[in-house]
Amino acid sequence: MDWSGLLEEGELLLWSGRPAPRCYTFRNWKHSLVGLLLLLFGVWWQAIGLQMAAVYDIPLLAWIPVPVCLVGLFLAFGHLLKSRLEWEHLFYAVTDRRLMSSAGRKRRLRQLPLDTVTYFRLKPFAPELGSLAVFAGSAEQRIDFKCIEHPRIVTDLLEERMRLYGILAPESD
Repeated sequence: MDWSGLLEEGELLLWSGRPAPRCYTFRNWKHSLVGLLLLLFGVWWQAIGLQMAAVYDIPLLAWIPVPVCLVGLFLAFGHLLKSRLEWEHLFYAVTDRRLMSSAGRKRRLRQLPLDTVTYFRLKPFAPELGSLAVFAGSAEQRIDFKCIEHPRIVTDLLEERMRLYGILAPESD
């Protein structure tokens, strides 16, 4: 992504990236397990409901399990497709003044000024893969960099800027 149109005058782009595709797509893989169980239950219930609808001549009995099947189908497979489609339009950047996240086809921009950052949390998935949540004062003011490769590059930049703004104590030699 070309960030030059979003940068303020004199602002320097220090890092830009995007999520690792497999990590971002499969980050909620546990939902798929629950979805598969729900889908199996829904299909079983649907089979019973179709038989009961035929025996008792009540067509409504065949439609009752349909929402359970649909929710199970979404949890098993739909959220994976949704995540993969989201990934296509997700970009992250760190400048000397702010953190930015651009998402969606309409390029919805979220930003967080670096001078307001109070802390960050790194959730590692592998030695060189992790998600970063950066907070500014409260849990409501945050920006997430999900599934980025080499997250220590970004955390080092954040620590440097936090020291510059006096949020972190200077490193002792």
